[in-house]
Formats: sequence, C-alpha cells, structure tokens
Amino acid sequence: MNKLPDLEAWAIFAKIAETGSFTKAAEALSLSQGTVSKAINRLEKRMKVILFHRTSRRMVLTDCGLTALGRALRILEEGAAIEAELAEQSASLRGSVRFAAPMSFGISYLAPVLPQFMATHPDVTLDIEFDDELIDLVANRFDLALRISNLSDSSLLARRLCSVRIQLVGSPDYFAQYGHPQHPRELANHRTLQYAYSHTGPSWKFRHLHQGEFTQAIHSPLRVNNAEALAPALRAGLGLALQPEFLAWQDLQTGALETVLEDWQVEPIALHLVTPPGRTRPIRVQALMDYLIQHFSEVPWAREASGRQ
Repeated sequence: MNKLPDLEAWAIFAKIAETGSFTKAAEALSLSQGTVSKAINRLEKRMKVILFHRTSRRMVLTDCGLTALGRALRILEEGAAIEAELAEQSASLRGSVRFAAPMSFGISYLAPVLPQFMATHPDVTLDIEFDDELIDLVANRFDLALRISNLSDSSLLARRLCSVRIQLVGSPDYFAQYGHPQHPRELANHRTLQYAYSHTGPSWKFRHLHQGEFTQAIHSPLRVNNAEALAPALRAGLGLALQPEFLAWQDLQTGALETVLEDWQVEPIALHLVTPPGRTRPIRVQALMDYLIQHFSEVPWAREASGRQ
C-alpha cells in the first residue's frame, strides 16, 4: 500500500514557492525554520528529486519543483478553504443540525416549538429523527438529542431540563371491574400493559416511604415500543400501566384515567438534552440548545395545565 501523501510538507513547499523564502514561509505559517526545512527534506528524500536550487543569495525552483507547484498550491488553497468554510459554519447560524428525540414527546411537545426557532433562524436546517430507542449519537453523527430517562452513558454531555413523574394509571371502568390495588404485590392479579423500553424490564419497581422497596414481575397482554400506544387500551378499561406524566395528564384531568398506589412511588426520570463528547460545538447547535433549554426547563405539561385553568 502506498504511504499517505505528506500533505503538510506539500503545503509548506507551496508557501515557500509563494513567498520566495524559507524564512518568510515559516513566518507566514507560524512554524520554525527548522520545521520548514525538514518538510522540504522529507519531500526531496521521498520523491528522490531536488525541489529548490539554493545558494547564499537566491533560491529558485528546479524543473521538478515547477512541475509540482501547481498541484501543491491547490493543496494549500483547498486546505485553507476547508478551514475557512468550517470556521464560518461554526461561527454563524447556518447549516444542518441532526437531532434525535423520543416519538411521543417529540411530536406532542418538541414539534410545536420548532416553527418559532425556524422562523428566527431561517438558514439553519433541522434533521430530526423521532425514535423511542436510544440512538448512538456518535456512531449516527447526531449533534444532540432529547432523552427521557435516567442516563447511564457517562461519556455523553447532559443538561437536565425537568423531572418526569411515572404514574400507575387505569380507567374508572377498569377499577370498577378489578378493584384498586392497595399494594404492588396485588398487581400479579391485574392486567398490566407494558412499555417495551422501560428501564426496569418485565418488572415494576416501587418505593414506599415506610415500607421500603418492592419489585413485582408483570405479565402483559399488550407490549408496545411507544408508550402513547397504550392510551387507547387504558381508556377502554383493558388494563393499567406505568405512564409518564406528560402522556397521562390530560386523561387524568378529564377523569378518563385515575392514579393508584399513590403512596408507592416509581423512581422518577428526567428530560435531558444530551450531546456527544467534546464541548466545542457549532453556534447553530448551541443556539438550538439554548432555545430548547428555555422552553423545557420547567415541566411543559404542567405549564399547559395551569394555563387552561
């Protein structure tokens, strides 16, 4: 396999030819004269040619140097252009932001706040993927994500926005038929509906202020990978389920659903804004982050509820 071209040395060669001096090239590139000389020596040794005729008074390109000059100048120019373009994108509100968000929260709460950001920053392109499954931000080249969970990946940079309560809910018709459970162990005799991506898996964990922790295995007639899909079955009285407050609060307000085992708490989760490792990010990404922090730093469903009273 051929070695990787010595692009740095070719760029230095182009700068020497452009300035007419090793010393001037070193100053222009903020390099030492020794570094500049070594770069040319590497090229001449590698290519087995002489690139410059050097005397105490002057320096001129050889025929080989003249042959290489045009392409070497393009290497220098393209490198400068790449850096200038990326610097411009990093420092201006233009370009693309790849963003991941959970399905139900994303559609119900994220999507409605995007138009204002888009109108304010028309040169920013949003590429959003809604998915409840945790996506590898680095492998899939996402700039940021909203996550509703207890974060376990310590390599990600996270900003906690607001807490999310998990409530055990069912319909009045369901409880009229099956009764209200008084202890988590009674759930073994109930119809439990399950969210596939629950961090506790096929067991529900509860904590009581005085009685401590209790874990109950469940067997579900319905298991879904999007918690919103449980809502019709819950309203129809076909079971009870652990639901995040942002999905259940409207049905709780109307009385379509009720909470049970209120003395037994499920570990709360939180809404986080997460980014890949590395704290330097383009200004367009930071602008979207700041915008989302402003909108979601308080519980948005509680805000909506208070606004309707």
